[in-house]
Amino acid sequence: MRLDKELQADVIRELAWEPKVDAANIGVAVDKGAVTLTGHVNTYAELFAAERAALRLYGVLAVANELVVKLPSDRTRDDSDIALAISNQLEWNAAIPHEAIKATVTHGWVTLEGHVDWAYQSEAADKLVRGLIGVMGVANRVIVKPAVHYKDVKVKITEALHRQAQIDARRIWLTTDDGHVTLHGHVSSWSEAAAARKAAASAPGVTRVDSLLTITP
Repeated sequence: MRLDKELQADVIRELAWEPKVDAANIGVAVDKGAVTLTGHVNTYAELFAAERAALRLYGVLAVANELVVKLPSDRTRDDSDIALAISNQLEWNAAIPHEAIKATVTHGWVTLEGHVDWAYQSEAADKLVRGLIGVMGVANRVIVKPAVHYKDVKVKITEALHRQAQIDARRIWLTTDDGHVTLHGHVSSWSEAAAARKAAASAPGVTRVDSLLTITP
């Protein structure tokens, strides 16, 4: 296990290195591999990028993101402007069935609702919205209801895990329950855990993926 002071220094350096993040107003604390980010950033996309930057470091076991978004005066938007921008972006994004997703905006906070056939469509909508100017946060309540359910989904996911070089599938196993997948086992980093979750979410018939993977650097 790396010393917390060493890990804290690495997180600070990584935040400064990440071009999507202005680290000037971000504080970093580390306790037994768990990182806490405090302070404020200019956009919700930057908040998310800071969290991802910390998570990808070797030795980081978890991140508590306590950052808040403080929009500069020239980046504030009315809720109606944000809602219109979301509508336009969803309509022009080929990966998202825009007619199946509805967005409501309250004081810059966006709530996504609706039903889609694939988990990646819900994730694509979430990613699209959090990058828009004026957005303070996103609550993704889109439900995945696949048109077709494959009985061999467990086999397909296991095969996918073994195909990917960044995943040591020998240390991962999974359980399934009517489209709900739970990942178990051990991974060496958060990046490996994220890759395993993404692989599972890409399988046809999967409606939800929960990860009980343990990070053991």
